[in-house]
Amino acid sequence: MGIDVMKNIVNLENCKEQSAEMLQPLKNGYMEPHMSEEQLNRLKLRMEEAKRDNRREKGRHGSARLAATAAALVLAFVALPNMSPAIAHAMEQIPVLGQLVKVVIFRDYVYEDEQHKADVKVPELMADDKLQSGQGKEELGKTTEEINREIQEITSKLVDEFKTHMQDELGYKELIVESQVLASTPELFTLRLVCYEGEASGYERNYYYTINLMSGERLHLKDIFVEGADYITLISQNIKEQMQSRMEADEDAFYWLDSDIEDLNFNAITDETSFYINENNNVVICFNEGDVAPMYMGVVEFEIPAEILQDIRK
Repeated sequence: MGIDVMKNIVNLENCKEQSAEMLQPLKNGYMEPHMSEEQLNRLKLRMEEAKRDNRREKGRHGSARLAATAAALVLAFVALPNMSPAIAHAMEQIPVLGQLVKVVIFRDYVYEDEQHKADVKVPELMADDKLQSGQGKEELGKTTEEINREIQEITSKLVDEFKTHMQDELGYKELIVESQVLASTPELFTLRLVCYEGEASGYERNYYYTINLMSGERLHLKDIFVEGADYITLISQNIKEQMQSRMEADEDAFYWLDSDIEDLNFNAITDETSFYINENNNVVICFNEGDVAPMYMGVVEFEIPAEILQDIRK
C-alpha cells in the first residue's frame, strides 16, 4: 500500500511539471504585446534609444570623469564612511535641500572600457539635528540610518555584480546609479534611487524613500490616509482606468489587464507599492519595468487625481 501511494505521488508531481511546461509558452506569449513583429521591433528600438538618451542626459556632468577613468583603465572606488563635516559639505548635491535633510555622495564608483561602463553615485541622507529636538530628532536619526543602510546594501550588490560580470568576461555591461530629490518641504522629504543596468537591453529599477519631517518617521502609503479608508480599492480602480485609456489612445501602449492568464493581470496595489507625492500634492504610484506591463514599456507611473482621494487623505 505504501509503495502504491508513493507511485501516485510521483505521478502527480510529474503531471504538475508537465502542466507547468505546457502553460509556460502561453504565459511567455502573453508577456509580449499584441502587435505585429515590425511594430514591436520598432517600438523596442525607440524605447532603448530613449533610455540611453535619458541616461546620457542625466550623466552628462560625469562624462569627463568617465573618459579619464577609461584612459587609465582602472577601477576608482572612493569610500567615505566617516566623513568630516567639511567633506560632507563639499560633496552636497545642493547646499540645502530641506529643513532637516541633506544629501551627500557617500561613495562614487566609476569605470569604463570598451565593454563596460559604470557610474555609481551612492547617496547618503544627513539629518541636520540643529533644526529639530526631542523625539522627532531621535526618530529622524533612526530613519536616515535605516534608509542609508538599505541604499548601501542595494548599491554594493550592484557593484559586486558588475565586477563579477567583468571578471567572467560576459560581454557588454552598463551600470548607472543616481538619486533624485522628488520632494523637499518643511513637512516632507522624498528621495528616488535610480538603478539602471544595460546589457543586450536596458533595465531600470527605482526605489523611493519618503520621510515625514514632522515626526521624523519613514512614511508608508497607508500613513497618508485616514484610518480605515479603503485607499487600495480606489487607487487600484483608477490605475486600471488609466491603463485602459492609455492603450486606447496609443496603439504602442500595453498593460497586463483583463488577461485570460490571471497571474499576469494587475489586480490591486499593496501597502508595499512604491509611491511619492508630487508638486501638486497628488499621490503618484510607481511600478518598475515588468511589474504591470511588458519590459519594453519601461518604468511606469500613475498620478492619482486629487478628487479620487480627497475624502480620505489626512
